[in-house]
Order: sequence, then C-alpha cells, then structure tokens
Amino acid sequence: MAPMALSNIRVLDFTQTIAGPYCTKLLADYGADVIKVERPGTGDGARSLGPFPKDEPHPEKSGTFLHLNTNKRSITIDLTTAQGQEIARSLASQVDVVVESFRPGTMESFGLGYEELSELNPALTYTSISNFGQTGPYRDWRGSEVIFYGMGGELYSTGVAEKEPVKLGGTVGLYQSGVMAAFATLGAVLGSKVDGSGQHIDISLMEVQTGSIDRRMSMLMAYQYNGEITERVPLGDASGAGGYPAGVYPCEDGFFQITGGGKYFERVRNMMGNPEELSGEEWLSPAAQADEDMQGLFEAYFYPWLLDRSKHEAWSQAQASRVLCGPLNTMADYLNDETFRGRGAFEEVDHPVAGTFTYPGRPFMMDASPWSIRRPAPLLGQHTEEVLTELGMSRGEVESLKSEGVI
Repeated sequence: MAPMALSNIRVLDFTQTIAGPYCTKLLADYGADVIKVERPGTGDGARSLGPFPKDEPHPEKSGTFLHLNTNKRSITIDLTTAQGQEIARSLASQVDVVVESFRPGTMESFGLGYEELSELNPALTYTSISNFGQTGPYRDWRGSEVIFYGMGGELYSTGVAEKEPVKLGGTVGLYQSGVMAAFATLGAVLGSKVDGSGQHIDISLMEVQTGSIDRRMSMLMAYQYNGEITERVPLGDASGAGGYPAGVYPCEDGFFQITGGGKYFERVRNMMGNPEELSGEEWLSPAAQADEDMQGLFEAYFYPWLLDRSKHEAWSQAQASRVLCGPLNTMADYLNDETFRGRGAFEEVDHPVAGTFTYPGRPFMMDASPWSIRRPAPLLGQHTEEVLTELGMSRGEVESLKSEGVI
C-alpha cells in the first residue's frame, strides 16, 4: 500500500463535538496518528448526539461521534489533575500538532496553553477553535451555529418576507470551520517542517462563517458598494424569479428540481421533444417569461410530461438537452446510487459495539496517496494503556493512575 499523505504527522486532539473533531478526522483519515484526549467517564459530548441505532442512546453508538472520529485513538485523562496535566505535557512534547476547542483560557488554566507547550516543543503547531476567537470583548461569550448565522447577517435575508427568518442547513458552519482548521494546521506544519518554528492558529467559528462563500460575503460587499441591505423575498417571488420552469415539481415517483427559465427555455423545449404548441418564437422572448398566461399554457404540457416519468428518467432526458436539473433523492435513493457507490463515496465500517454501517467516504481523492478507514471510531479510553506505554510508562504505573482516577 502506498504511504498516506499525512502518515508522518502526530496530532494530540483536545477537541469535542463537531468542528474540532472534523478537523482532526480529516488529518487522521489521510494518515495522521491522532490521539484523542477525552474526559474519563463521559468522553466527547458528541457521544450523546444522535442518530442512534433504533433510537436507543448509547455512548459508543452515536452516528455523529462514529463518523467524526474514525482512525483516531482514544485516551482518557482528567486534565484537572496535576498528574493528568503532566501526562498531556509529555504527549504534547512528542507530537507535531495540538488541536483544542475549549473555551479561551481553559487550556491555559490546565498549564497546556500554547506558551507553555511551545517551550517544550518549539516546532509545535497549536490550533485553537472557539466561538469568537482568542481575543476581543466577545472572547468568552457563548454562541451556536444559528447565533453566528444571525450575527453574520445571513439569517436576515433567508426565508420569505411575510414570515420570520429561516435558517438554511444544520451544522454546515461547524463542518466548514473544521475544514478551515485542518487547512490552517497543515499550512503551519509545512512551515514548521521547513524552518523548525511552530505557531498558534486562532480559528473563530463566527469569522469563518462570515468569510464563507455563501451569500454572506456577497451581501457584505453589496452593502459596502451601494448600502444595500438584502431583504427576504416576498412569498410570490420566492421561486421562479428567473422565469419558468424553476423550482421543485412533482413527477411519477417523487419530485424533480429544475432551473430552465430565461435563456435556457429553449433547452427545456428540446427536453420535452419540442411540442408544436410551444414551438413559436414568441416563447423565446423575455416577455414570455413574465407572462402568467403563457406560463399556465406551458405548465399544462410540462406537468403531464413530468408525471409520466420517474425522476431518474426526467433527469436523464433533461441532461441530454443540457438542462440544469436534478432529482430530489431520498437518502435511500442516494445511498443506493450505483454511480456514487462505484466512485467510493461511501465506506462500510465495522464497529465492535455499534455494528457495521455505511459512512460518508472520502471528501477528495489523491491518486498517489490513499484515503482509508484504518480503524473505526475508538471506544472511550480504548487506547489509554497503549499510548501511555508508548510514552514509557509501565503497566503498574498505568494501573496506579487508573485507581487514582487520573485516566
């Protein structure tokens, strides 16, 4: 097997829930040795997040945790104890990267802040992930994805004008922050390999979302250019603003979405076999796309055409005419799609407690450096003895730490 891209990197992981664990998962899945430090007894808070098999909560069966922690080793350390802090310092002196997502100041209170650890390991890359960053008046304030979404201005513009704002997505901002943290971490590691110096990376969840490529960035620029505040669209204009057909329509076995108005209307006619009733040049004029009577006449042909076809049949015919469209898949449709499965978009992982499930696969492929699931997400503290033995401790010392509640 070819060497993995990050197989020469060791990571000490003090992260919890989603953003930090997704950062270290990306590193682990491409080869890094990631040692995940968890609290004895309870572990990462993601262990209590669903989904769970048969909806029965279990700390070793959380779908969220299992996905976010593949290829990692778990050790349990009570960081509030002097012995636990000393163990963490010893581990930090032997790794390339520390990633943490505690509230600002927490790691310093343990004697594990960047200043302390960089004295032990000058080449260390130390990545901190927090709500509003490590400095500033908001540093210690609480926050969540929906709060950042609102504070960043995006929530004001999503939904319809007649209703309250509606947030798009679930935890996409947290995953995006994890990607940014991994990207920044690898950049710092590369620099460290060149000149031997480490650095502290400060990831603010709020600032990652504000700088994202969704509408927030364009809305921010629009405000500066012309003072425009992007409003929510009135209900009648919420779909089809670019002409018809646009939006979600029913078909034989579900729903089908299409953007085919304006300059793309002729492609839609081709998709439908160029029915004589829609063949005149008047259908291609800009006025036709704003004419409600013509839209009604078009839909009198379009709805029957869709309802005679499955979403996959409609999709195939539309793609042949270069129409921008796609089926509204159920998760079963998506999971069983032979094209996605054939490309390796999913991976079956066998976990000793949760069982065998299909997980999302690699986010990207590298032709010379493989991606692989080498081990499932760890049981809580599964590798504590293994890692401490690698640190030079005897079995007796490990047992003593267990009996004292340090690990």
